[in-house]
Formats: sequence, structure tokens, C-alpha cells
Amino acid sequence: MASIKFAVDGKAVTVNADPSMPLLYALRNDLEMGNPHFGCGLAQCGACTVHLNGEPVRSCVMPISAVAGKKVTTLQGLGTPKKPHPLQVAWVEEQVPQCGYCVNGWIMTAAAFLKKNPKANDAQLREALAGLKCRCGTHVAILRAIKRAQQQMA
Repeated sequence: MASIKFAVDGKAVTVNADPSMPLLYALRNDLEMGNPHFGCGLAQCGACTVHLNGEPVRSCVMPISAVAGKKVTTLQGLGTPKKPHPLQVAWVEEQVPQCGYCVNGWIMTAAAFLKKNPKANDAQLREALAGLKCRCGTHVAILRAIKRAQQQMA
């Protein structure tokens, strides 16, 4: 067991855990957060995506020891109900979610990508989002929402 200190959504936290435990487990079990989600456990679907010092990472395979002293941002920390992130607004405006399970991965990945590439074209967006899964098949609505947010962020 180790005492791992890091920040989540701007708040300092300490988790006592096996250093090899996935960050996802700390967020959901120890810190009792509803996001990110456990999807595949193999970093293949994206449901567990968070930002680690601004970069998107799959928290299901990220050992908690790797986040010591760093900043983790979850979907909850990306925006608030009073001041949502443009992607969160666009998701609602485009009525993207069906089951909503994958939303975390898509928004967190898109937010990090658009921050670095605000004028990305469709092909660049598709490449950046490759590997994310939506079992409801809302890919067209997802891309429409990302493009809407991209225009608002420009």
C-alpha cells in the first residue's frame, strides 16, 4: 500500500492503495465518482478517459502511482452545470446520448484534441477519435456535436 497524492478536478486528494491499482478504480471506488466509466478494462473503448495534466489517458490501465503529484480532470471537472464546456453544450443541443455510457470518452478525447487543434478538419477529427466506441451507433451525431462545439470554441 502507498499513499498517492494528486489533484482531481482542482481538488487535492490522497488515495491509499496498491501503486499498481488502475486510476479508474481510485476515481470510482475510493473517491466515489460517477465518471469515468469502466468499459473494457483494456484501454480499447475510451469510456474511462480522463485528462492527466491536460492529455487524454485511459484510466483503466493507468497505474495510480503514475498520477502522483499530477492533475487529473474528469468529465465532471471539464465543465459545470452553470458553466458547461462547449462540447457538453453541443452534446445536449445535438441530442447525442442514447445510453450515454461512452460520452465520457468522446468528450474528454475531443476536448484535449480541439484544445491543441482548434481548426481540425473532418479527417483529423476522425483520426483523433479512432478507437473510441459507441455501441448505440451515434457516431454521426457525435461528429456533428464536436463540429458544433469546434465552431463555438473558435
